[in-house]
Amino acid sequence: MKNVYKEFNLVSKNETELINITENVHSFVRTSGIKSGLVFVISFHTTTGITVNEPLPDLESDIATFLNKIVDENQEYRHARFLHSDGQMAVNSPSHLRQALLGFEVFFPIEDGEIKTGSRQSIYFVELDGPQERKYCIKAIGE
Repeated sequence: MKNVYKEFNLVSKNETELINITENVHSFVRTSGIKSGLVFVISFHTTTGITVNEPLPDLESDIATFLNKIVDENQEYRHARFLHSDGQMAVNSPSHLRQALLGFEVFFPIEDGEIKTGSRQSIYFVELDGPQERKYCIKAIGE
């Protein structure tokens, strides 16, 4: 069995932002040499998510608006306190809760050297606490 792994950096521009990484994942799988297996896309942050949806700008905007509306910025959160480990106030409770709704990873089958997605499925890295420099990985496993 073969394993191929790579980390990627990106810089978000907005507090909440959907960044389409689909072509990056397809390209990675095509060059991995894996013909049959699985590909995983994983975020390394607790205030970012990975999700799959249709690649329409108005839908991307609707998703960002929905996430911001469903987790209210103006609630009193227990996490909003001084963190001795960080030496500062924690002010990003809503970002953590939004991530909990999305999850941090997705995976797809690989067949004939290609990632198998639905015709309207795109893979998004979702920034929830930006703008920031971020990291995610892609790992393909198979033969």
